[in-house]
Amino acid sequence: MSAQNPLVSIVLAGGRGLRLWPESRRQRPKQLCRFINNKTMLDHTLDRLKLAGFGQVLIVTSDDLKPSIANLVQNRDDAEYITILSEPEGKNTAPALGLALAHLYPFQEELIIGVFPADHHVLDTEAFVHSIEKAVQAARLNQVATIGITPDRPETGYGYIEQTYWEVGELPDVYHVRSFCEKPDQPTAKSYVESGRHMWNSGIFIGKAHTFLEEFKQHLPEIHEKMLGGLESYLSSYSYLPDISLDYGIAEKCERIAVVPADFGWSDLGSWEALSELFSADGKNNCINGQKVVALESEQCLIKQEEKNIVLFGVENLLVVESGDVVFIADRNRSQDIRQVVAELEAKQHLDLL
Repeated sequence: MSAQNPLVSIVLAGGRGLRLWPESRRQRPKQLCRFINNKTMLDHTLDRLKLAGFGQVLIVTSDDLKPSIANLVQNRDDAEYITILSEPEGKNTAPALGLALAHLYPFQEELIIGVFPADHHVLDTEAFVHSIEKAVQAARLNQVATIGITPDRPETGYGYIEQTYWEVGELPDVYHVRSFCEKPDQPTAKSYVESGRHMWNSGIFIGKAHTFLEEFKQHLPEIHEKMLGGLESYLSSYSYLPDISLDYGIAEKCERIAVVPADFGWSDLGSWEALSELFSADGKNNCINGQKVVALESEQCLIKQEEKNIVLFGVENLLVVESGDVVFIADRNRSQDIRQVVAELEAKQHLDLL
């Protein structure tokens, strides 16, 4: 807890992680998967936020995930500081943030909130905390501060933030934002990395609660109006709220948005390719997670194994995932297209596989 401003984190935990199917499913989406050290991604997130000084946590999730998340939270030693809020229906990140703000309203004076995805991976927790401290300093100057990740490769799966060279106040290494950029094609991503001015968009936002309220009033007045009525009023109006992200609805239009360039080993683990960075690689660039995998005359495959023995012979660029009752095999180059598989299974009523 800050001596100058109380800190509250809002953790957005309602996503489904479709590109990580079949590991990520409706009742066990990505944020509840145990990819690292047998802890859920949500647990890792909550641990980092505690170290960063956020004394109170609001988790926003869906009605169907609330029991699973409540069960996880009750086994934590900081459970008394965590509140779980559920959306009546799936919307996007702007209405989800509005739900948390409606719960907090009227705000404690000088309250600072941080908005965090529930399911990202961070290697260097100390560097993460340092970046958050810088963002909190910018928030005290009435900025909405975001964390920009210094790119180490041309990545087409992330949005980008372009910084100016104007620092915020007298804060070192905190810059005004020039623009937010859509997920680029490969040549554009390469030019972004070479520019030295573009960073990956982490989806983290920090600002005073009153600052966020003012931005909602200006850019999303229909959400702002319902927030002022408190939680029950907001929930009863939820189905009528716009389905829009915080990036599109607020960040891209905000004139007082700042970015903190950061490098703390970040990944959104949003696809099997991203997750493969955590797997061990053999001499033929097969990324393997599991003890019962044999890859013979096979190259560039990504394999995740649980119980069954998996043997590959004479193949290249395959994605092979064993998860519970499903063995999924695909062209590794199409791992970003798994949403199509999920949509087709849903259309054909294979709901037991989802």
